[in-house]
Parts: sequence; C-alpha cells; structure tokens
Amino acid sequence: MSTSATPPVLRFAPSPTGLLHVGNARTALYNALFARREGGSFILRYDDTDTARSTEEFARAIAEDVTWLGLTPDRVEHQSRRLPRYDAAVERLKSLGRLYPAYETEEELEAMRQSRRRRGLPPVYDRAALKLTDAARAALEAEGRRPHWRFRLDGRKVEWDDMVRGRQGVDTATLSDPVLVREDGSYLYTLTSVVDDIEMGVTHVVRGEDHVTNTGVQIEIIEALGAAPPVFGHHNLLVLPSGEGLSKRLGHLSLRALREEGEEALAVASLAVLTGTSLAVEAVEDLGALAARIDFAKISRAPARFDAEELTALTAATLHRLPYEAVAARLAGLGVGGGEAFWLAVRGNLARLTDAARWWRVVEGPLARPVAPEDAGFLRLAADLLPESWGEDVYPRWIAAVKPASGRAGRALFHPLRLALTGAESGPELKALLPLIGRERAAARLRGEQA
Repeated sequence: MSTSATPPVLRFAPSPTGLLHVGNARTALYNALFARREGGSFILRYDDTDTARSTEEFARAIAEDVTWLGLTPDRVEHQSRRLPRYDAAVERLKSLGRLYPAYETEEELEAMRQSRRRRGLPPVYDRAALKLTDAARAALEAEGRRPHWRFRLDGRKVEWDDMVRGRQGVDTATLSDPVLVREDGSYLYTLTSVVDDIEMGVTHVVRGEDHVTNTGVQIEIIEALGAAPPVFGHHNLLVLPSGEGLSKRLGHLSLRALREEGEEALAVASLAVLTGTSLAVEAVEDLGALAARIDFAKISRAPARFDAEELTALTAATLHRLPYEAVAARLAGLGVGGGEAFWLAVRGNLARLTDAARWWRVVEGPLARPVAPEDAGFLRLAADLLPESWGEDVYPRWIAAVKPASGRAGRALFHPLRLALTGAESGPELKALLPLIGRERAAARLRGEQA
C-alpha cells in the first residue's frame, strides 16, 4: 500500500535505444499498476538525452509496447525537451561546490584504476581534479581538453527503507564521484532522473535491483538540491532459463517479438509481475486483478527465471477466461463473427487468439470432411433427424432422436458426427457449435455435400 495519504506519483523511464523486453515490462507494470491501485498517477518518461543512441523509431516502439500491455500514462515526457531544467540544476550544484571539473581521458582513468588495484586499493576515482590549480586547469584547456563534471559525494552511509528489500544502505565513501555532465556537455541519467523526479513530484521509484548503488548516489544529489528523497523499491531481475540476463541490445524476449508470436499481453503481464514472488503465477481476468495482487514484500531476492514455455501455457489459460468484451474488437480484426456465443463456444480450445479464425471457418464453411464408408448411412439418417426448430438446445434434442434411431452410442455415435460437422477429431463442444453452424450447413455436411 501507499505509505502516504497523498496520491502516489510513479514513473517508467526507458531509454529509446532498443526494443523493450519482459524485464522492462516488469518495471513498467509494477509502477503503473501500483499507481493505478493507489489512485495515483503514472508517468512515461523517455530517457533520451543520449542523442547518439536514442531514436524516434525506438520511442514509437516503446509507446506501442506500453499500449499493448494495457498501460495508459497520465503524462508523457521527453528528457531531451527538458535541457534548460538540467542546465539550472548543474549551475546550482556548481554554486554549492558539489560539482567540479575533471579532465582525465578514459585511458588515464583506466591507468589510474589499474595502479590502485596493484596497490590493493579500490579502483575508485582519487579526486585528483580537486587538487588542480587554476593555472593547471587553464593549461589543460589550452591543450584542447574539455572537462567532464563530477558530483562530489559526502562519503557517508546513505540509508533508506526499501519497499522490496527492507532497510538498505550504501557507503558512498567506497564509490567514485559520479560524472553528471560529459565532455560534450550532455547529461547522464544520474542527474536527469533526479531533476525530473523532484520537479514531477515522483513519490515512489520502483526499479531493478541493479540500481541499488545508484540510489545511494541519487539520494545525495536529491538532498544537495534541497529536496526530500522519494520512497524506493528495488525488485529482482528477470533472467532467461539459462540464468543469462535480458538485454535490449540482444533482443531477448522483446515485447514486439512476443506480440508477433501471438502471446497475450495480459499473460505477459501476469508472468512478468508474479514470477520471482511468493505468489502463484496464474491467469487473471484483467490488469485491475493483477494490480490487486502486487505485494512488494513478497518479491524474492533471487533472480527470477522467465520461461517462454510457461508463457505459452499462460496465454492459453488467459484466453480461456477472457470475456467477449475484452476480445471483440480483435476478433473483428481477424474477420471472426458469431458474437459472444461463438467466443464462449471456442475460447476453451484456443492456444492463440488467431486460432479463433480457424474455428470461425469451421462454422462458416465450406468444409471438406473425411467420412468412413461405414458411417455414410448413419450420417444421412442423422441429417434426416435434424430438428426443424433451431436454438441453443438443438444439440441435445437432436442426439435424443439420433441415438435410438441409429442404435449407436459412445464414440460410434459422437465421433462420426464431429468429423462430419467440423472436419476435426476434437475441438469445442458440438452442443455450442451446432447452433452456430445452422441447420442448412449441418444437413449438407452430414449428407456429404460441401457447406
């Protein structure tokens, strides 16, 4: 539950540098569904200040994925459009003496790290730039060097109560002063995220456990800017069954691929949210039901293995319980008619929604049917006994007439009828399909005519 009477504000801040995968979906869902359950708001914020890697194409793909998951942001922001905000924060940190210029190249920094390792010291930045005189800095800039800007950490134990992990702490004395501004003047996530969270009133930050150390650093920056830190929660990460981590760059389990493979968004959401918790992974009827199940205290500390085979089974289970209203528009897009009656007849036999189109073709015809010669006479008799009045109860009335007239029972009775009427060995109950097939088509199929 929310820790405050104030409606919570949460955000999902992906970088548009690749396709979202299920691990990203886990974070987005935790934030959006928690906000929804607690009557708060959800921000989709593009971390797109890395202009070399961020693209409009990936930004559009993120929007499509978020929509596919069923999430509706209350606000959409692009960090690339907020540069003056970061400029102001940088100037404030400089005036406070918390941001200082450093001129080392990456090669020099690596040599420094190696030297410290050889001396048994942690490979953190030694703050050599703070010892530079004005003349030394001027000489470096005369050489053409441009500074990157580091945030001077307090070097203290930063602690917070984590919604997932309980009491947490990071000793910033063990860390390098983080770079907030690159040599080219562009900003790093560590700065932009803090500025945005403060200005957008973010109350809760839920993200992967790989950000725990970042949180210690960001709390110092937040406090340096005169704000109070939000509530943090760091969930475990999804990994492949092999234990390998997910990667946008490598395209592991991308939401686009799962969508194209016919997996249900609600099944993806359920597995992404419930895997790696003490809660049972099962199909839910909608995102509201999934939001009600979120309990950050029940998230495991161990990595959570995401199994695509389990997702396939969950997709089927999800379809089997979805109401017609949830799929009506998508069925229409597949050219499937029949309304709610057809959906209720076939949903229990679907592995993918697209399978519904195959059963609609069975209903509409034409249908090529395999008929054993020994069943031909029986099927003609069954056709002659089709009731004239047609309704939802037509099947039991028909069988009640065919069974004594033919002397057949069990498989000898039902199997030839199924093959003739549907062309399939198994499938939805004929009790539900026959009213949809209609008397004329049923009679033609039983008599060996295409219909």
